[in-house]
Amino acid sequence: MKKLILGSVLALTAGAMVQTAQAADYTLRLAHFFPPVAAIHKNVAQAWADKVTADSNGRIAVEVYPSSTLAKPPALYDAVSNRIADVSLTVQGYTANRFPLTQVVELPGIAKSAANGSCIIQHLYDEQLISDEYKDTKPLFLFTHGPGHIHTTNKLIKQPADFDGLRIRRPTAVVAKLLEGLGAQPVGMPAPQAFQSVQRGVIDGVALPWEGQLTFRMNELTPYHTEIGGLYTLSFLVTMNRDVYNSMPADLQKVIDDNAGETWSQIAAREFDGADVKGRAQAKAEGHQIFTVEGGVENPAWKPVLDKATDDYLTELEAKGLPARAVYKRAKELAESCK
Repeated sequence: MKKLILGSVLALTAGAMVQTAQAADYTLRLAHFFPPVAAIHKNVAQAWADKVTADSNGRIAVEVYPSSTLAKPPALYDAVSNRIADVSLTVQGYTANRFPLTQVVELPGIAKSAANGSCIIQHLYDEQLISDEYKDTKPLFLFTHGPGHIHTTNKLIKQPADFDGLRIRRPTAVVAKLLEGLGAQPVGMPAPQAFQSVQRGVIDGVALPWEGQLTFRMNELTPYHTEIGGLYTLSFLVTMNRDVYNSMPADLQKVIDDNAGETWSQIAAREFDGADVKGRAQAKAEGHQIFTVEGGVENPAWKPVLDKATDDYLTELEAKGLPARAVYKRAKELAESCK
């Protein structure tokens, strides 16, 4: 009898699932590289998916694919334009040289937190200062993580000279320029590859925010931490295939539009800022050494190198005919007005 009841329940559940799937007019595949345990997966990607489904009364279903199951991190943006995924959450800088003006926000001394950086980058897009870089997809919202720091395996970094010879994971070409100027040997790789690379001795440390130390378990391997306030922030976006969006009726397009822009940018920012607090607390609880550079990027030992890297990057973009200094100026203004 129990087996009969259980079978009936399972059959009803399966039937309900089929009906739900059949009821959806559109099924979107959302791809990203964060693990399923990450706050960004649960409270940004999955939360967005659930909200879109609820707001559309089930007419839009969203399947979330974490851990790079649909595309590797460097391919996540193109996966949307090529329709391998319908939506992706990714890092612009993982697609090299595609978003040079967007990555101005990664430069030293711009963003103070994820909330601040996300406000800056979303406004830069909304003001159409960087929007031309995204013509092949439909960006929904842009955001940043919190301040990036340096985390090492065997040596505490207190001054630029301490970087000499160290192989440090860098997320993007912009951060690579900063590390090169400081004397490190930058090694490019997405965050999910960092744990294995440190474990195998391929690199001596990583550039990550405290959130990344927590999400990708890097506190297990890097007991030395150097906080250089304002060193860099990484830019992210959630973007959608334009053809899929354009194929939707106006009422479903409105559901997507209502779940885009600054509100969701700040939802993502809160998750990053919250995870930063947890990641730092974890390192502290485990007795790690944390060195905070007095004055951050304004410290006299660090400022000349970081200023030069900033100027070199802006000059390089201007030489290509891009309004890099205008974008940089506006980003600095937004850094003060975004609270």
